[in-house]
Amino acid sequence: MTGFIRSVTFDRAAVDTERYPFSIPALRGLKTLVLDESVTFLVGENGSGKSTLIEAIAVAAGFNAEGGTRNMTVSTRASHSDLHDHLRLVREPKSPRDGYFLRAESFFNVATHIEELDAEPAAARSIIESYGGVSLHEQSHGESFLALVLNRFGGRGLYILDEPEAALSLRGQLALMRRMHELVGDESQFIVSTHSPVLLGYPNALIYALTETGIETTPYEETEQYELTRSFLDDRERFLRHLFSDDD
Repeated sequence: MTGFIRSVTFDRAAVDTERYPFSIPALRGLKTLVLDESVTFLVGENGSGKSTLIEAIAVAAGFNAEGGTRNMTVSTRASHSDLHDHLRLVREPKSPRDGYFLRAESFFNVATHIEELDAEPAAARSIIESYGGVSLHEQSHGESFLALVLNRFGGRGLYILDEPEAALSLRGQLALMRRMHELVGDESQFIVSTHSPVLLGYPNALIYALTETGIETTPYEETEQYELTRSFLDDRERFLRHLFSDDD
């Protein structure tokens, strides 16, 4: 197993680092991001640039900015940055057999586009069959996410996920982890942005934290997501007293 994308290099020579998104501290200092052959996580606060970066990686890899497969052409509003134009993906010689960009905030648009395509006369089987056969709009948000991962992700694939936990319960996140494990065993590579301390616990994953000082690898137990969650669960009452205190 060697993955499909070895690293991501940011060419800053032709960009204005005072302009968004290049002004984001974590992106301003980005040079080369080495990826794990199996699972790489991007974590950080809202506004840290993790979704902007993962979107740019997905577009540079040939995916639609709103998500889906490389063949998906849905476009409701062009809101992605031009960061992808300045990224260079260092690829392994082998190519993925499958691939998908799951973007939580625009998955509804992808589901709608699938229904529109399936409504057109065609000789081939309907697209929704590869998602489990049930309309994604006739399931809860979380159910539709899991239908995608369990049915559409076929193995030996490049899967780029932007905050997949957004619609998932804790049980759903564990189901996603199990499916990730199965797919990694089938020579798949995952690049994931997340806030979830559960997903971050995936064994032997490479974690990059995006902060005001840049991007750096961070052990699971040193991520803010883990530390805050553990502090809360270890002593909830003390944590809340401190949180609700008027003291600085």
